[in-house]
Amino acid sequence: MSAAPDRRTPVAVLGATGAVGQSFIRLLEGHPWFRLAEVAASERSAGKAYGEAARWVGNSDMPADIRAMTVRACDPSDVTSGIVFSALDSSVAGEAEAAFARAGRMVLSNAKNFRMDDDVPLVIPEVNADHLALLDMQRKNRGWTGAIITNANCASIMAVMPLAPLHAAFGINRLFIATMQAVSGAGYPGVPSLDILGNVVPYIKDEEPKIETEIQKMLGRRVNGRIEPATMVISAHANRVPVENGHTVCLSIGFERRVSAADALEVLRAWRGDPAAHGLPSSPERALVVTDLPDRPQPRRDVDAGRGMTVTVGRVRDDALFDVKMVAMGHNTIRGAAGASVLNAELLVASDRMTGA
Repeated sequence: MSAAPDRRTPVAVLGATGAVGQSFIRLLEGHPWFRLAEVAASERSAGKAYGEAARWVGNSDMPADIRAMTVRACDPSDVTSGIVFSALDSSVAGEAEAAFARAGRMVLSNAKNFRMDDDVPLVIPEVNADHLALLDMQRKNRGWTGAIITNANCASIMAVMPLAPLHAAFGINRLFIATMQAVSGAGYPGVPSLDILGNVVPYIKDEEPKIETEIQKMLGRRVNGRIEPATMVISAHANRVPVENGHTVCLSIGFERRVSAADALEVLRAWRGDPAAHGLPSSPERALVVTDLPDRPQPRRDVDAGRGMTVTVGRVRDDALFDVKMVAMGHNTIRGAAGASVLNAELLVASDRMTGA
């Protein structure tokens, strides 16, 4: 008796041998909607078996069915799946992702190249699912039958999750943010051990401007077919710390009117996010969880909450300079990278915006 046909949508991962690409492979294993059909990487890896081309990192074993897959070139003539997850470095992502979109593919990108373009959605499904409407303008402007949908910088996502309900409730006008970012955010092999062990590196190239502008775009409003960025003033500091996984962000927030910590806590505890994100395969039961413990969140204890898709918020206090201050933390390679793209793809399918793929 023959096996029943696999009716899941075939998908591909570009940059599949890197750290984020491997996160995609883990998240797509056994996915109820998507079947990983193709892996692609640089010319150096193309043509090899994936098990030979990739140096597998992390605690889980490489999936057996992926090990024997032949690595393809990052070219739409070699990769045929309609949904393409891009874990490519920004140095090559721009040209490759545009080529796939022109060829009619739906590209879910982790790279920075297109994030701030007026016609490209920068999406967190629980926060701004309606920004997917930009796809109509993107196809019209660029003549593409496919499209590019982006997720934000990993630290920006951790910040926006608690900021979104507070901005909706009270209106944020000032924000100070300091990040403590895990070494896995630098990819593999990442930061040299002698630079990071017992140390803090107070610089991550291009990170601070990305955090400032991406937060404004994600918290902006869709007006006349474009995103009107939130007008809050943002000052960001980015630091690399000796933590494996889990980006921590410290936030001091000023509002358009006086808001207390108790007011903020009430809103944060009640928030469930956009209903469009509810019930998707990668959606956690709670996208945002508030802890009352005085020394949490901590990466070691909280990073895997919601299978890595929950952001944990704690230490919500009144702020003598602004109004309220708090700490948020989430898994940078899951909620902040691969998981964010997979969730965006699920939203894309659920909202029936797959035209062209």
